[in-house]
Amino acid sequence: MSTKTTGKKVNKAWLHDHINDPWVKLATKEGYRARAAYKLKEIDETLGLIKPGQLVIDLGSTPGAWSQYARRRMAPGGAAAGQLHGTIIALDMLPMEPIEGVIFLQGDFREPDVLARLEEALQGRKADVVVSDMAPNLSGIASADAARIAHLVELAVDFAGRHMKAEGALVTKLFHGSGYDPLNKLFKDTFKVVKKVKPKASRDKSSETFLVGIGLKVSDTP
Repeated sequence: MSTKTTGKKVNKAWLHDHINDPWVKLATKEGYRARAAYKLKEIDETLGLIKPGQLVIDLGSTPGAWSQYARRRMAPGGAAAGQLHGTIIALDMLPMEPIEGVIFLQGDFREPDVLARLEEALQGRKADVVVSDMAPNLSGIASADAARIAHLVELAVDFAGRHMKAEGALVTKLFHGSGYDPLNKLFKDTFKVVKKVKPKASRDKSSETFLVGIGLKVSDTP
């Protein structure tokens, strides 16, 4: 009984913090589907990654806030609708409400049919920027969760190696913990420049951080 009561208190506390979160309020005001948009916005404004005319791939895109940001970044005047100068391809295993001008592919990008649809959408091109906000369902068991998170980061790095230009950039989410150092080493082994960013829109209590890799060290990846 006490467990249920504690759970309700936690849920109420989270809901209170969420409703009063300034980033949530700003996202609602500016038409973003999630506060996560401002994490990518800060990373992009700091490093100048996303530009009009580019091909951007958004992994783990649902609910679509990162694709929304990229779309505005690549539209004349930052418009949320209308003309789009560039291509955005979003992928997620979960459904996503349409975003004007964004190509959405639902499914696991490791599956042959999804990869075939991606290849069709790419039309022989490679991405200028790959962004990944992928996150696993967490079990609460630290070692298991660290392994799941690490696996998704490794998938994003492998994906970028196959589908990104040699001079491109990868943005991926990870968490400080037991698996951080090996992932940081993976980035340093893979990319010429590695930046760590903790955006202001990340919750203070969260160990969430973002690694950005710019320029593949091996340019003859398949």
